[in-house]
Amino acid sequence: MTLFWGVLFLLFVVIELATVNLVTIWFAVGALVSLFVSYFVDNVIIQTAVFIVVSLISLLLTKPILRKFKVVNFEPTNSDRFIGKKGDVVKRITPKEKGEVKVLGTIWTATSDETLEVGDEIEVLKIDGVKLIVKKEEK
Repeated sequence: MTLFWGVLFLLFVVIELATVNLVTIWFAVGALVSLFVSYFVDNVIIQTAVFIVVSLISLLLTKPILRKFKVVNFEPTNSDRFIGKKGDVVKRITPKEKGEVKVLGTIWTATSDETLEVGDEIEVLKIDGVKLIVKKEEK
């Protein structure tokens, strides 16, 4: 059984090295501990239990620590930055007809559930494909 745990440990390490997201490192630790246990205990059930318990403990102990070091910065794409921004209607918009708005110096095709006239100030609600969904800005 020692050979099994050694092969399993190497397999998990190879998988971990092939990925960048800490996928199997906890199982590699569990397999390594089970490898050492297999030198002293010949019972497969105990070795498997050690593998499971050590893997779970290492997972539970390291996940919160890793979250602190993991930097998650949301970088909006070019289009995401328009959501919530204000602009002006440059071509009339009706619920049945698309119009145009100018937001952050860029002209966009836009739709709305209400009729908006040229010069009305709008707020961008969301983006649907290449169109902005807008509403009249409330003052």
